[in-house]
Amino acid sequence: MKRIAIIPNSTKDKNLANTKRIVEYLQDKTNIYLSDEYIDFGMRANYVSRDEIYDNADFVIVLGGDGTILQRASECAKRKIPILGINLGKIGFMTEIETDNIESALDRFINEDFKIEKRMMIKAQIKRNNEILQTFYALNDVVVSKSVGEKLICMELLTDGEEVNRYIADGLIIATPTGSTGYSISAGGPVVDPCMRLYVATPICAHMLSVRSAVLSSDKVINIKLNADYGMQDAVVSADGDVQGYINIGDEVCITESEYDFELIKIGGQSFYDTVLKKLS
Repeated sequence: MKRIAIIPNSTKDKNLANTKRIVEYLQDKTNIYLSDEYIDFGMRANYVSRDEIYDNADFVIVLGGDGTILQRASECAKRKIPILGINLGKIGFMTEIETDNIESALDRFINEDFKIEKRMMIKAQIKRNNEILQTFYALNDVVVSKSVGEKLICMELLTDGEEVNRYIADGLIIATPTGSTGYSISAGGPVVDPCMRLYVATPICAHMLSVRSAVLSSDKVINIKLNADYGMQDAVVSADGDVQGYINIGDEVCITESEYDFELIKIGGQSFYDTVLKKLS
């Protein structure tokens, strides 16, 4: 039988009502694993520590919104564990299964009537004097932005050492195709088919008369360098909305395509572009 790890979002799933619903539906059809933090809810499952949950899974079911999936993406990608998303949020580009259709979707999942989409991820490193200070991964985007209350920052964007542009702005978003419908589109970036392999570089509130997003090859190394042309401010580096570190003048963020692909289970028949029109209209 399939080994299924179920990851609830207790904020969005009140009293874990939908989690209990899924566990009850699958408990005789699969081996279910839950974090032991939910043991008091009385669900019939195998309980393990949060750190061990992925080591006991062939598949992961995530309840919440796209943000909940983003929190789990790296750990699942490293282990090549596909994720099925149940939408309890508002947008839900990746959490395509709505609560009205849970049982029918689970039937198709059990019967292997689904496909798996592979999505590229970003590997990012913060460097100082060519020394790697930090390494992290992102499914949606990596953002370099000004610190709270500071002035605009000046950034150079390079691919394989060649300058693409120089921005005076609040920040710069480097998004994957999956992330093109997130922060990037709010800053004026294009919508990209999520199965493509490329980066979209979009400045945030640029202090420039003419500025556009740039589409960059994922085969090249992307560097963002902070310089002193607009002052001596530092900057914040975030991945999928979570702060990873800070850079100073002369530091850089080095971005390459991750060695891991994120695997998303697709059950519904709605295309990506139908979803875009429905969610963003």
